[in-house]
Amino acid sequence: MIDLYYWTTPNGHKITLFLEETGLPYEIHPINIGKGDQFDPAFLKIAPNNRIPAIVDQAPADGGTPIPVFESGAILMYLAEKTGQFLPSDVRGRTETSQWLFWQMGGLGPMAGQNHHFVQYAPERIPYAMERYVKETARLYAVMNKRLADRAFLAGDAYTIADMACYPWVVPHERQQQDMTRFPHLQRWFDSIADRPATRRAYALADKINQKPVMDEDAKKVMFGQDASAVDRQ
Repeated sequence: MIDLYYWTTPNGHKITLFLEETGLPYEIHPINIGKGDQFDPAFLKIAPNNRIPAIVDQAPADGGTPIPVFESGAILMYLAEKTGQFLPSDVRGRTETSQWLFWQMGGLGPMAGQNHHFVQYAPERIPYAMERYVKETARLYAVMNKRLADRAFLAGDAYTIADMACYPWVVPHERQQQDMTRFPHLQRWFDSIADRPATRRAYALADKINQKPVMDEDAKKVMFGQDASAVDRQ
């Protein structure tokens, strides 16, 4: 059994995509980040960076005590290794998958996240910041589009954790001010993943957990503007 500490964000969706694909038993523990659940001391023992997602594997492969894992990329790697699925075992396939997973963690996620912040949530409109991150998101989309011109998925012919990591960050492309008609190979990839039964199940689950995903002013105060004092209080 996997305990999944989750909220309905792109990083959270990565893990439900994997779990739904594999059928690995799991239980969701909602962490409402707009209400500050991520600062609960019990959660911080699992995820010291006070961010979702996180997991606890109650039945690790070594038969020992439960293993907690935080950071979505690390969780995907851990679960792929645990199940032997969606991460190639050969050195070339594993390297291809790993580098695109880390590309998402270091590039697509952070840049699209800043796009979301300055375009959607910032208390003042800063044209330079908005343009900066909309353009960088477009550049990253173009990287994926070019990569997908001659292959079905980011790491080759097989669907992997690299695709699971990237897909949720492309779902909100309209909010990111991205025109998908500019990226036909990315659009084909996106549609193929959206049509997977596990993807539909994962997003239907999210709709049940967070029926009104509204970012009000109280949620913004909780989520944005944290400094070192937020950690010192933990």
